[in-house]
Amino acid sequence: MTAVDTQTILVVEDEQAIASFVAAYLRKDGFTVRVTPSGREALSVVGSDAPSLVVLDLMLPDLDGIEVCRRIRETSTLPVLMLTARDDDLDKIAGLEVGADDYLTKPFNPRELVARVRAILRRSSGRTPPDGGIMRHGDLVLDAGRRECRVGDQEIRLAPKEFDLLW
Repeated sequence: MTAVDTQTILVVEDEQAIASFVAAYLRKDGFTVRVTPSGREALSVVGSDAPSLVVLDLMLPDLDGIEVCRRIRETSTLPVLMLTARDDDLDKIAGLEVGADDYLTKPFNPRELVARVRAILRRSSGRTPPDGGIMRHGDLVLDAGRRECRVGDQEIRLAPKEFDLLW
């Protein structure tokens, strides 16, 4: 059994055809896949089943992908790949700033999606130390479990990659 066999990808996509297409390619590559069309249900799955990665559409019927990603980041370092038809630079920046690890626009090559998923999983393995990890240097405090950076009493907002580099 390989490491991929145990990795579950949560696909959050309200367009059934796209969700099925993405799920089929991920399954073909050996991942276990769960699909939901709802941002609220995605948060529930993340809280209870802890997938290895979330492929997250930006435009969902209940909570948008930005809000879902923001809520995931409040409690988790779970990797998130935004997948959306919105290719405006401001949308990409907003997605990355709330904590997405990568951003792929529709239409997309399914092999590229699988390659990006694999790359994110490679980068994120071992991201958080087992004890949750708190590192201090003077007034700087890094909390790996909460993915927070503080200088004194002030929280410094960092993108996931910035946090990883600083850690």
